[in-house]
Amino acid sequence: MLLAIDSGNTNIVFAVFGDDGELKGTWRANSKLERTKDEHAVWLRPLLEMNDIDPAAITHGILATVVPSNRFPLTGLFRDYFGVDPLVVGDANVNLGIKVLVERPEQVGADRLVNTVAAHAKYGGPLVIVDFGTATTFDVIDGQGSYMGGVISPGINLSLEALHRAAAKLPLISVEKPDKVIGLDTTTAMQSGIFWGYVGLIEGIVSRIRHEMGDRDAKVIATGGLAPLFAGSASVIDEVDGNLTLDGLYMIHRNNTA
Repeated sequence: MLLAIDSGNTNIVFAVFGDDGELKGTWRANSKLERTKDEHAVWLRPLLEMNDIDPAAITHGILATVVPSNRFPLTGLFRDYFGVDPLVVGDANVNLGIKVLVERPEQVGADRLVNTVAAHAKYGGPLVIVDFGTATTFDVIDGQGSYMGGVISPGINLSLEALHRAAAKLPLISVEKPDKVIGLDTTTAMQSGIFWGYVGLIEGIVSRIRHEMGDRDAKVIATGGLAPLFAGSASVIDEVDGNLTLDGLYMIHRNNTA
């Protein structure tokens, strides 16, 4: 079985795939806790056993991380607790099978490249991927599956936290779709500003990307935890794929070990 780890700025997602590619389970940890390899093992191994997954059955591994400090403990977890030398996305020995057509390819987040691999394999191209993470990112893929570049904007929860910290009377609120645009109190006014503001951002940026690409029909794939909330209101979103990054990790591992 394959243990795939996606280490982001907010969460670390652990996933196990069977030899047939079936996703056996996923688990999330806070990426800001700075766990050691031993702490990761104490947390993860019981979760595997609770889901009837024998840790000894893990024979392969792959890691994508956008947090450099997480690389050492996570590769240590693979090696010391599963006896696996993992593939690490971004290393020279890992072939993604795509062209990265930007000026500084080494600066592109590993998760964005993994998403590119999965999205092109599953949906073809050209595509725009909208990822609702710590940042809200837009990634552009051409018809051949090449990564053309993208857009990085502040994440939704990050924007909420900034409002709360900078304005003394603004509370920290959850992201919800409000019933009306015009808020009748502080909370609903903030919810409206965040929700409809991001709907406008999504639709506006996608429209401009399509114009620059010269393709008004480029398909838009949304991923990340808040993607389902916005999919029904942002008219440009064609598909929601919550497992895009994990599927990409599986595909990259398969393509590098076949």
